[in-house]
Amino acid sequence: MPLSDDFPFRAGKPRSLLSQALAGTALGALLQVIPASAQPAPQTTPDSTAAMAGTAPRAKAPKNARTLPSSPTTDSSADGRVSSSDPVTYLADHESYDKTGLLILEGNVRLWQGEQTLRADTVTYDRAAGIIRAIHHVALTQPDGTIAYADHVELAHGMKDAVSSSMYVRMPDEAKLSSSGMRRSNSRVTDFANPVYTACPVCAAHPERSPVWDIKAHGMTQDKDNQNIEFDRAWLHVLGVPVFYFPYLPVTDPSSQRHSGLLNFNVKPHDHYLGTVFSLPYYWVIDGHQDATFTPLVSTKSGPQLSTIYRNRLNNGYIRFEGGVADDTLRGRPFYNAFGELSNGGKEHGAQAYIASRGEFNLSPHWRVGFNANRATSANYMRDYSLPGYGNDTLNSNAYLEGFGVGSYLRLDTQVYQGLNQGLINNRDLPYSLPRFTYEFQGEPDRLGGRLSIHTTDFVVLRERGANDQRGELALQWDRPWTNRWGQQWVLTARVDSMLYHATRMHEQPLYENAGSHVRGQAQPTVAVKVSWPFLRSFAKGHGTQVLEPIVQLIAAPNTGNALHRQLPNEDSFAYEFNDTTLFALNRYMGTDRLDGGLRANIGLHQNWSWNGRSIDMLIGESFIEHPTRGGPAYLAYSGVQHTFSDPVGRIQMTPSRFFDLTARGRFNPYSRSFDYGEGLVSAGLPFLRVSAGYVYEPITSYYYYYTPHFRHLDPTILNNPYLSKTSEISGGVTGRWKNFHFSYYTRRSLSRKEFVANGGAIGYSNDCLTLNIYISRQNTRIGGRRPKPNVGFSISLKSLGTFGK
Repeated sequence: MPLSDDFPFRAGKPRSLLSQALAGTALGALLQVIPASAQPAPQTTPDSTAAMAGTAPRAKAPKNARTLPSSPTTDSSADGRVSSSDPVTYLADHESYDKTGLLILEGNVRLWQGEQTLRADTVTYDRAAGIIRAIHHVALTQPDGTIAYADHVELAHGMKDAVSSSMYVRMPDEAKLSSSGMRRSNSRVTDFANPVYTACPVCAAHPERSPVWDIKAHGMTQDKDNQNIEFDRAWLHVLGVPVFYFPYLPVTDPSSQRHSGLLNFNVKPHDHYLGTVFSLPYYWVIDGHQDATFTPLVSTKSGPQLSTIYRNRLNNGYIRFEGGVADDTLRGRPFYNAFGELSNGGKEHGAQAYIASRGEFNLSPHWRVGFNANRATSANYMRDYSLPGYGNDTLNSNAYLEGFGVGSYLRLDTQVYQGLNQGLINNRDLPYSLPRFTYEFQGEPDRLGGRLSIHTTDFVVLRERGANDQRGELALQWDRPWTNRWGQQWVLTARVDSMLYHATRMHEQPLYENAGSHVRGQAQPTVAVKVSWPFLRSFAKGHGTQVLEPIVQLIAAPNTGNALHRQLPNEDSFAYEFNDTTLFALNRYMGTDRLDGGLRANIGLHQNWSWNGRSIDMLIGESFIEHPTRGGPAYLAYSGVQHTFSDPVGRIQMTPSRFFDLTARGRFNPYSRSFDYGEGLVSAGLPFLRVSAGYVYEPITSYYYYYTPHFRHLDPTILNNPYLSKTSEISGGVTGRWKNFHFSYYTRRSLSRKEFVANGGAIGYSNDCLTLNIYISRQNTRIGGRRPKPNVGFSISLKSLGTFGK
C-alpha cells in the first residue's frame, strides 16, 4: 500500500484490547471533547482546505479527459458537490475491453467526478452493474481535501458509494486514520473498522514508534452531514499506553468550520474561593449568524453555576449577551478597609446572578444606537466566581445614540454605575447620568487660514445620597497654524469656555461646599501662541536623521484661583495631570469643571534620533506661572505647579535595537529635591528569552482624595489616610521558549507597603499534536475583604479533538 510507511500503524486489525478494557469512567465521559473555540471560522475554499490539511489541492479534469459510458443515475448528494448524475471522466495510459465487456484502464489511471479525484494503477469498469474497481496504489481525494489510500477500492453510483479493505486516510488539520476496512454510503456517511486515529506527526526515522497520543476503537463512523466522528469502544493512548476508555466518544470532523457540541473542559485544581473547579461548556450553532455557549460549573467549596453567552451577528449590528446564575454558599467575613474602618463583609450569599451584555445597531450610514449592560447581584458573587469585570471599582452600564457627519460627532447617552470596591464605594453615593449629551464639530479652513471647532458636554447628574447638578457647556476654539520662511511652525489659538450650573445639596459628597443649592456659571477666554523650530540633520552617511526642536508656548487667561473654584460643582475634574503629555495643554484638568488660568509660559526641548529602524526620542520642559496661587491648582498637593517655576517634566523613549526598548517619564521637584511622579518600563532579551520590568511612583493616591468615612465616630488610632500614602510599585516578568517548552512569570511588589501585590507564572509544552499548560497565581489584594491565596490550574488540548475551524 503506498505511503504505508508514513503511518506508524500497519494496515489490518490491530491487537485486541478487550482484555485491557475497563468500565466506562466519569472522567472518560467528561473527556468527550469536541471543539475548543466557539468563534465562527472564516470561509475556506476546497483547495485552501486541502492546503491546510497538508495535502495537494484537487486537480480539475483536463479538457482531453474522456467520459466513462453512462450507467443508471441516482439523485445528487446532500451538498450537490458529488453526484452520480455527473459524468465520470478519466485518463489512462492504456484502455481495453475484455471478453465480458469490462472496460480496463491501466497505467497512471485518473478519474474525476465533481470534486472527487481517484488515482490507481488499474481500474475496471462494469457498465451493467455500475461498479468501478480500483486496484493497486489507490488514492481517493474528497471535496474537503481528505485523501484516502488503499490497495483495492470498489465504487458504485459513480463515485458516491465505496467499499475498501485496509485503508489509510489523511484528513484536514493533520489528522490521520488507519483502518482494516471502510464502507461509504452516498458520499456522506463512512464506516471504518478497527480504526486508529491521531493528529500527531509520524517520526520519519522511526515510523514504528507510537505517537504522543492516538485513539484505537472497535469502529468509527464519519457523518459529513452532521460533521461528526463517532468512536465505538475507544481507548485513548498516550505514548502507546492506554489511559482512558470511552464506551462512546463523539468528536467533530476535522473538516468542520463551525459545529455544535461539547467544548474543551476546564479544570482548576485549587481556586482561591471555590476549591477544585470543573466546567464543561457546550456550544450550540443556532443558525448561520447566531450561536450560544452554555457552561455549567461545579466546585468543592461553593454551589454550582450556569453561565451563558449568546451572540447574534445581524445585517445592521450585533448582540452579545453574557449572564449566569449560581448558588453562592460562601459567606463574607468582616474586614478592615483602606481607612481602617471595619466592614461586616456583606451578607451576599445564596441565589446570585449577573449580566454582561452589549449590542450595537446601525440605523443609517450616519446614525447608530447601542448599549452596554453590566450588573451583578453582589460584588462577593463576582469575586467568588472570578466573573469578568471584578477588580474594577465599578460596573458601568449605558445606552447611547451616536451620529457621524463631515467634521462632526454627536452622542446622547445615559450612565449608571454599580460599586464593587466594598468598604469604600456605596451604591447610594454613585451618580446617575440621565442623560449626557456630547457634540464635537471641526470646520473647514476659513479665509484667514484658521479652523473653528465647537465642543459641548451637557449632563444631568443625580445621586441618591449626595449632590445633584446639571451643566450646560459651550467651548469655542479657533486655531491658525502657519510656517514662516525660517521654518518656524506657529499656532495661534483663541478659546472660550463657558458653563452654566444648577446644583442642589452641594454641602454633601462629593463637593462639600458651603452653599446648599444655587445657579452659577463661569466663562473663561484663553489666548495662546505656540512656536516650534525644528532643526534637521543627517548622520551615518545619510542612514540616520536627528531632529532638535525647541518649543515655546505663551498662554494668557484670567486668574481663576481657588476662590472661584469653591462654589462650583465638580464632576469631571477631580484629577490634575502635569507631565510630558500635558506640558503644552491649555487645561491640564481631566475635564472642564475646573480650568487652568493666569498668565503662564511653557518651554520644551524635543530631540529625536532615527536610524535603520531604530530611534531615541526625548522631551524635557517646564512651566512658568505668574501667580501660581491665583491662576492654577497650587492648592493641590504634589500638583507640580505650586511655584512660579514648575517642576521640570521629561520623557525618554529608546529603541536602539530589537533586543532592547525603554520608556521612562517623570516630574522632579527641585524645592524638595525629590520626584513627585515617575514611571518607567524596560524590556530586553532575545526571541527565545525576554525580560521586562516596570516601576511607578506617586506620593499620593488621588482616588481617595474626596473620600468621607462612612462612620462619624472613629478611633483616630485606627483610621488611616490613604490619600497621603505613597504609590511605589515595581513589576517584572520573563517569558521564554526552548524547543517545545514555553514558560512565563510575572510579579508585582509594593515597595511602600513592603509586600507583594501579585505573583504568577505558567509553564507549558506544545508540539504538532498536543498542548499542555500549567499555571499558578496569587493575588494579595484585599479589595472587598479578598484574602491572599494561590490559584492553580491546567489545560490540555489534543489537536483535532480540541479545536475546529481555522
